[in-house]
Amino acid sequence: MVVYAYKQFTPAQITEMKSYFASANYYYVFLSLIFMKISHASRAYRWKYSLQYLGYQSGFWNNFMAISVGYLLNLTIPRSGELSRAAVLQKYNNIPFDKGFGTIIAERIIDLVCLLLFVTITLVLQYKQLIQFFSEQIPLKQLVVFLGVAAIAGVVGLYLLYTSTLRFFVFIRNKIAGLVEGVLSIFKMPNRVPFLLHTVLIWVGFVLTFYFGTKALPATSTLTLGVTMVAFVVGSLTISFTNGGFGAFPLLIAKILGLYGVSLTAGTAFGWILWTTQTVLVIVLGGLSFLLLPIVNKEK
Repeated sequence: MVVYAYKQFTPAQITEMKSYFASANYYYVFLSLIFMKISHASRAYRWKYSLQYLGYQSGFWNNFMAISVGYLLNLTIPRSGELSRAAVLQKYNNIPFDKGFGTIIAERIIDLVCLLLFVTITLVLQYKQLIQFFSEQIPLKQLVVFLGVAAIAGVVGLYLLYTSTLRFFVFIRNKIAGLVEGVLSIFKMPNRVPFLLHTVLIWVGFVLTFYFGTKALPATSTLTLGVTMVAFVVGSLTISFTNGGFGAFPLLIAKILGLYGVSLTAGTAFGWILWTTQTVLVIVLGGLSFLLLPIVNKEK
């Protein structure tokens, strides 16, 4: 579908998009990348507090490099980076895989809550535009059928989950209870204040990554913070459900920005500039982390 969508561009439009790459203000692209890495560094600090609460120690650089490797692997198989993060700390810090992975899942649940908060705020601020966008992307009839099936499956699933005595459902019920306990424990840990402050810093950094990215092109430089949040939400959801947003990220960013008067070529160019520069940085730092982890931890 993505390939088909890009085949719709004429040679003139392709040439126009190339001109956007050539004329972009890469100073703002650089600022965008700075805030992206600030978010990643803050994530490394935040992870340290989760591990300390369980009685394990892991330094900032091991955490940062494990996260960098995780982002790199997410470009291949979605969400495989979470497994690699726990595996890195098991190898170099002797932290049991299940304990490390548990902290990652707890953090992801917190991040999911933050993303849903951004989605809610964006829906309130940009309700008409988002309804128009989703109605254009998903036919109303298909959306109603999907929501109906999902609602029925959800009700049946919850009923079986909380009432069934089958081993499978009891196992899932216990795992969910453990995850809930793990998430709630974040609010009981001694370092809960810095943990929550780093969580705020992570998500503010992500939004600023998009905001400064829009300043790189004249066609997107006048977009408001509210519109930037819309693009951020769409981009975040795209990356979450694909292998790093390859192809789909620029396409959907262009479509959502089109609702605010940005041309399809300018919006697509913006999406590719943002995605390409971030992906190159992820590949470079992830590759370096693969090489440096055994060197930094050679005594271990």
